[in-house]
Amino acid sequence: ALLDLSGVHQVNGTWMGSTTLPCTYVPSEGFTQQTLSWSVERDSSTSTIFRRDDSGDHILLSRFRDRVSVPKHSPGDASLLIENLEIPDSGHYTCQVIWKSKNNNLVTKEVTTTVKVVKVPATKPVIRAGEAGLRLPAGASTSLTCVAGGSPPISYRWFRGTPGGKAVLLSSRAELAWHSLRPSDSGAYYCQAQGR
Repeated sequence: ALLDLSGVHQVNGTWMGSTTLPCTYVPSEGFTQQTLSWSVERDSSTSTIFRRDDSGDHILLSRFRDRVSVPKHSPGDASLLIENLEIPDSGHYTCQVIWKSKNNNLVTKEVTTTVKVVKVPATKPVIRAGEAGLRLPAGASTSLTCVAGGSPPISYRWFRGTPGGKAVLLSSRAELAWHSLRPSDSGAYYCQAQGR
């Protein structure tokens, strides 16, 4: 049976977001995974980030502590999840798996992924209305939610009025909620999303 790792050549990660670097194989009878390691090459130096062996999981680079993980209970999945991406996380990441065969031969395979961490400005937000929609009876409760993409954190502000015209700031949260609508709540509202 041929053991082979599959991954991807490049992954673009969003600054302060999270990304998964795929590294998978089809488990094969007669071969047991001995060690799994992830290393990163940046500025022509290579360091091991993560190692899994008989003694457990070890995160060897302190700047990745509490930010990286590899699935525990899915055989054949050695993918690396990196959270709270920082710009210096850009680099070449190598997944290396060593298997032992029944007759004690070692088989080693590697796959390398280039990670590019980019800052993404906030997108134009979209407004999600509550399930009942935008026409509601007096006394009903409802909410409007502002949603934008981009590098977190994204801050939201809700206004009553029209952009560029007279407007009143109502909230600095993503959701604008009413517990009991009054006829005077009818009108135009807009939200603003701002990235760092």
